[in-house]
Amino acid sequence: MKKIFLICLTGTILAGCAEDSQKIVPYEPIDNLFDTAYAEFEDKDYDDAAEKFLTVETQYPASPWAADALIMAAYSQYLDNDFAGAILTVDRFMRFHPGHKDVPYMLYLRGMCYYRQVSDVRREPGMSVYALQQFQQLVDRFPKSSYAKNAKNKITILKNYIAGKVMYSARVDMRKENWASAITKLQSVVTDAQETVMTPEAIYRLTQAYTAIGFPEQAAGYAEMLKLNFPDNDWTKKLEK
Repeated sequence: MKKIFLICLTGTILAGCAEDSQKIVPYEPIDNLFDTAYAEFEDKDYDDAAEKFLTVETQYPASPWAADALIMAAYSQYLDNDFAGAILTVDRFMRFHPGHKDVPYMLYLRGMCYYRQVSDVRREPGMSVYALQQFQQLVDRFPKSSYAKNAKNKITILKNYIAGKVMYSARVDMRKENWASAITKLQSVVTDAQETVMTPEAIYRLTQAYTAIGFPEQAAGYAEMLKLNFPDNDWTKKLEK
């Protein structure tokens, strides 16, 4: 009797599962979905708009509108500050539409998702590096894109930001007289971030650091570098004080 009971119970569960599996969500006409999505977007209901646009792409992946649906979904998520969701949607777009004319825009949007998450100079979660990579990829791949100029501006800002992070850490090391660490960080600014506004200060700090540890020749060499490359800079003027 136990065996018969178990078989009947199992059969009941399977029958229930089979019944549930027959509940298929009906497909809405694609134009209806788009109309609803755009209406919600216009009403600034970005969360629901993104969901509807993603439904378009999921239900009609072979449609000519599928790529546009992903673009609008990613943009809606971005406006909703759902940066993680927007990045995933951009990744999906890149995977299925790598040759689309709007790839430059999607690269820019992914860069902006990281850029908007950049913290202050003392608390860096790594988003600045990710943003820099995206904007640099955009500039390298699509230098004539309408987004390239804006991306270049963001690259300049991010490079200065990252160099500023390094400088902040180097200053902390110098206050603690952790000279080896400070010198390594300062040299990285001079070597890897020459075009940033932090370079003159980094060179000046190197003269201080090498003086502090008793290497006057190295200190003098950096002093000459500062005078030669930045003769009118405020940090150069500090050498004379």
